[in-house]
Amino acid sequence: MNEKKTNRFMPLLMAISVIVGILIGTFYANHFSGNRLSIINSSSNKLNNLLRLIDDQYVDTVNVNDLVEKAMPQILAELDPHSVYIAAKDMQIANDDLKGSFSGVGIEFTIRQDTLHVQQVIGNGPAERAGVIAGDKIVKVDDKPFTGKTLTNEEAMHRLKGPKDTKVKLGILRYGEKKIREIIVTRGDIPTKSVTATYMLDDKTGYIRIKNFGENTYPELLIALAKLSQQGFENLTIDLRGNTGGYLESAVQIANEFLSKGNLIVYTEGRKSSRQEYRSDGRGSYQQIPLVVLIDEGSASASEILAGAIQDNDRGTIIGRRSFGKGLVQKPMAFNDGSMIRLTIARYYSPSGRCIQKPYVSGDNKDYEEDLLTRYQHGEFFSQDSIKHTGPAYKTRIGREVFGGGGITPDIFVAEDTTDVTSYYKQASMSGLILQFAFDYTDENRQKLNEFKTVKELEKYLLKQNTVEKFATYAEKNGLKRRNLMIQRSHKLLERYINSRIIYNMMSEQAWLEYLNADDPAIKETIKLFHNKQAFPQAPQPKQEYKKAARLNGFDYYGPHTKATYRACLS
Repeated sequence: MNEKKTNRFMPLLMAISVIVGILIGTFYANHFSGNRLSIINSSSNKLNNLLRLIDDQYVDTVNVNDLVEKAMPQILAELDPHSVYIAAKDMQIANDDLKGSFSGVGIEFTIRQDTLHVQQVIGNGPAERAGVIAGDKIVKVDDKPFTGKTLTNEEAMHRLKGPKDTKVKLGILRYGEKKIREIIVTRGDIPTKSVTATYMLDDKTGYIRIKNFGENTYPELLIALAKLSQQGFENLTIDLRGNTGGYLESAVQIANEFLSKGNLIVYTEGRKSSRQEYRSDGRGSYQQIPLVVLIDEGSASASEILAGAIQDNDRGTIIGRRSFGKGLVQKPMAFNDGSMIRLTIARYYSPSGRCIQKPYVSGDNKDYEEDLLTRYQHGEFFSQDSIKHTGPAYKTRIGREVFGGGGITPDIFVAEDTTDVTSYYKQASMSGLILQFAFDYTDENRQKLNEFKTVKELEKYLLKQNTVEKFATYAEKNGLKRRNLMIQRSHKLLERYINSRIIYNMMSEQAWLEYLNADDPAIKETIKLFHNKQAFPQAPQPKQEYKKAARLNGFDYYGPHTKATYRACLS
């Protein structure tokens, strides 16, 4: 009988046991695990309650959505300098440079005196096919005025961009004409190039300029390398100066092209993100070409990943100045309204274990934002000895010493030349007057300037035009007092800056770079390095050089080469 009673009550006893177990488990979870989800929910509820109270009882009418939009950036700014909120209206602009293309009319423009001036027209793009030319002023869009104080870069892009195959009517005022032309442009896909220059520095040295790291950067690089191969290049220079970064994957793909199999390129790690390594697969076609990478204080993020991978694997020589020091990994997270946050979830580390990120104080970005100015004032741009490393020393694969705690320090330092910089030159540069003069000069002399088809031809012509004197007269009329002695001292710098902008306006970014690189100290150092074959251990060397360096330094492994290759060189 007792056994029957026990069987009858067994289901009830089991149910009670389960309920008691759940209650005990909940008690312990809440009181001994920290109940983090509840904390987050309570904080979230607190914010929601605050917004409800404001909406319900505040003395004046308030747009709660505007409050949220303004609060989001402030909350993220309390975390680190690179966690950011991007409003829905800004998403297209934020993504266009990295996406590889966007839909629009295909022009580069500048806004001068409340009017949009066409600076360049993209070859075979929608605007060129419709008849728009450089120097045109766009004064109407779809029969509505397109001038005045309200005209901004953002407004111009908003009006000119649009879905592919849609039409936009432009009211054009052409130089020398008084009547407005009406030109209908059918919007199309406009490529955004991240490889902006590819040419030969000399008969053996190829040069590639990478502006940023977007979706198409790697295929663009392969095309550039193929182009240089046709010209017989034996050495390669990759220019990352001023490259603020972009997609990690693009930097990894490019590093892979130059590294032998199994080399660590970069790894990421965070509190909630386990270590993730990126290694070379050995399929790169340029694993042995002598390589130089140029960096400066404007090189950040993906640029530093590529430079760090080349340096730590002893694969190439880094020339220039210490890079920016942006080593935080952001994960994009979208909201239903089209906005998104980029939240920092991990840090980048170079193959030697260096943290690329420079120091920062959470919630206080002032020192971080002024870091480059501080470096300048401390003399870091002019002397390698002034570089202040905040992290410990690390070792490359063959034992060379490198430093962490803020950017990539170059193997060969190139100081910024300020010998002939005067206060007049600084004012002329920072005021924008040089850019304004160069544009006006280009616009007024476009017919003559069009006669010159190469950079050297145009440069030779401009040297005879005394553009510095013409600029000084122009600048004085626009509020910059003439200082003859300073102008004389800075003459070469002024001439270089003015003429480079005229060349840019008339030709292309590559033409502009070819002109500037001809007298660039980092480029000169690069060519000198290649000519003297002093890139060891970064670049392949003859057998006897392998032997000599190995014996002097005790190397048992040579840069990008396998041990089998190394032993073969010693045999």
